[in-house]
Amino acid sequence: MRRLALVAGLGGVVLAQSVPAEEPVGDPAEGKVAAGLCRTCHGLNGFARIPIAPHIGGEHPSYIRHQLEAFRSGAREHEIMSVVAAALTDAQIADLAAWFAIQRIRAELKPGVDPHAAPEACALCHGADGLAVLEDAPNLAGENAIYIETQLKAFRTGRRVHEIMSPIASDLTDDEIRAAADWYAAVEIEIEPPP
Repeated sequence: MRRLALVAGLGGVVLAQSVPAEEPVGDPAEGKVAAGLCRTCHGLNGFARIPIAPHIGGEHPSYIRHQLEAFRSGAREHEIMSVVAAALTDAQIADLAAWFAIQRIRAELKPGVDPHAAPEACALCHGADGLAVLEDAPNLAGENAIYIETQLKAFRTGRRVHEIMSPIASDLTDDEIRAAADWYAAVEIEIEPPP
């Protein structure tokens, strides 16, 4: 119950802070060209081609932009992403965000799965089906369970820091992390380019 109150309270903070600063608008056509850098791991349309990379097609543009900016600045570190993002301009980041955001993502729970059984601490922001309900929360639908587990443990240990995820993950047990990872990994997704 304490975790639910924390999540609900933090969700209100995010919504209050999401009243905008003007975000740069990217060009999806330019983003598609720049996405050639991303295709080996994330696929051209954002459907990950390797299990340690997340699906990024259909993400909200501000989420993609914030993650690329964090990799570029060093606020978030990854042996590949930090190198790739270091060379990106603000315009390229906006273009990539625009390209991946226009991909159409569909998520579907397997038949007979009750959406009310979704991990409570996750579903408030990431949705029961793994499609984020907040613009700066990532989609978790169809992600590899090992990827989700790794990220949650990084938040729990402080290797990755986020104002909302760090306190939530700090209270999660290994079993709760595995259950959340398994829940979202079981969601079936399709990511298709726009018509």
